[in-house]
Amino acid sequence: VQLVESGGGLVQAGDSLTLSCEVSGFHFADYVVGWFRQTPELERVGVAAIRLRDGNTLYSKSAKDRFVISSDVDKNKVYLQMNALKPDDTAVYFCAADRDQNMIYNANWVSHWGQGAQVAVSS
Repeated sequence: VQLVESGGGLVQAGDSLTLSCEVSGFHFADYVVGWFRQTPELERVGVAAIRLRDGNTLYSKSAKDRFVISSDVDKNKVYLQMNALKPDDTAVYFCAADRDQNMIYNANWVSHWGQGAQVAVSS
């Protein structure tokens, strides 16, 4: 299983940014793919997840109103569109995959990780 993130960068508060995760090495319909974020001060926490079989999504409270997770089966990609970004959203964002959607609640439950993409939001 391989997960490769792209799309990170430096933006200003209020801007939008879309992260991409290209997935390979597993049957798309069997997995849930999600996004976690981590800062030096905080442990890795789940942001959003999508069940690839049916598109069912889960969001953390902080992401629910501003972030949108989606997938493109033809391109083997999962996206995280982040809107109205705040400095508090600054973190390394990791793509994650597991068969169980509950993995979004605990990083220890995740089977596969990408390498991470830095997102920095300036005020």
